[in-house]
Amino acid sequence: MKYLDEYRDAATAKRLIELIRGRATRPWTIMEVCGGQTHNLMKFGIDRALPDAIELVPGPGCPVCVTPLQTIDRALEIAARPDVLFTTFGDMLRVPGSRENLFHIRARGGDIRVVYSPLDAVRLARTNPDLVVVFLAVGFETTAPTAAAAVLQAEALGLSNFTLLVSHVRVPPAMEAILAAPGNRVQAFLAAGHVCTIMGLSEYPPIAQAYQVPIVVTGFEPVDLLDGIRRAIIQLEEGRHEVENQYARSVRPEGNPAARRAIEQVFETIDYPWRGIGAIPRSGLRLRTRYQSFDAERRFPSSQPPSVESPDCRSGLVLAGRLKPDQCPMFGTVCTPENPLGATMVSAEGACAAYYRYRNTTRSQAHDARRPVAPVAV
Repeated sequence: MKYLDEYRDAATAKRLIELIRGRATRPWTIMEVCGGQTHNLMKFGIDRALPDAIELVPGPGCPVCVTPLQTIDRALEIAARPDVLFTTFGDMLRVPGSRENLFHIRARGGDIRVVYSPLDAVRLARTNPDLVVVFLAVGFETTAPTAAAAVLQAEALGLSNFTLLVSHVRVPPAMEAILAAPGNRVQAFLAAGHVCTIMGLSEYPPIAQAYQVPIVVTGFEPVDLLDGIRRAIIQLEEGRHEVENQYARSVRPEGNPAARRAIEQVFETIDYPWRGIGAIPRSGLRLRTRYQSFDAERRFPSSQPPSVESPDCRSGLVLAGRLKPDQCPMFGTVCTPENPLGATMVSAEGACAAYYRYRNTTRSQAHDARRPVAPVAV
């Protein structure tokens, strides 16, 4: 298969669904790690096409969603400064802090700009020498290499007005935290193909062996997802717990060596708090000592009050795979994309946003009538 259409081929998808039906003899719970996987599982009706015994559970696969509330509040505090040009990706603007979001700061005159890459922020630092340019560096291992490249470029250019507010997190420790939590129901993972494209596969076999769970590295198109589910079901039925690479067209066992070297050079691993989940050992990245002059938190000491989570938001349970979005009493009523209680309803990769868009029964029948219900609509 070489072209996108082939990964959305309805006949292939139907064959895979029948193969899954033929192999699944008992209930199984599979977590898709990546928010992009969650959206496509629902968009193409895959979750509805599977046997009832197979339950798909969204995981903490949205880096915007797991960014700690204290980091969002810190970003708001820094972005409000008159000497700062604050840059970020577009989906961060509406992520709620304790009291407001970046849109509110911009409406009051804050210089907040959406960029497509941290390298864009470096260019802004060169052309705005009188301002400190701050880039909110959010993401999994997938986006960390570009943040590292931005720091290296800023260093090479001698820029003293470029900084990062870092909230990069690592996926494998989060998977371990979910498996080790009391009451865990996850029996297999669809691992995030884009993360493994960067980092490779080496961190996953110890997890599969320690917790006896199959881990299938999976792409994002319908055929990818169904093939990943099929592989996971076969392992579960046979009592195996191995790492399989369904996404071999992108993922190599060693990952991307150049990207990994950049991450290793610029960042070091730390314990880190995930929004709604809590601290996870060795799950975060911070700038190494050599590059701490690029650390926005060091540049701007904080005077913000303690961060306060909404008592009504259940996003932590959603991110941990213990509650589906539409099981939350606030979903689709008090909490909507226009008035979100948490980041899972805002982000393009958020599980609550996916459920609201594709499975929200409180929306109009006319809208639902336009949505394809047939499995794997292509």
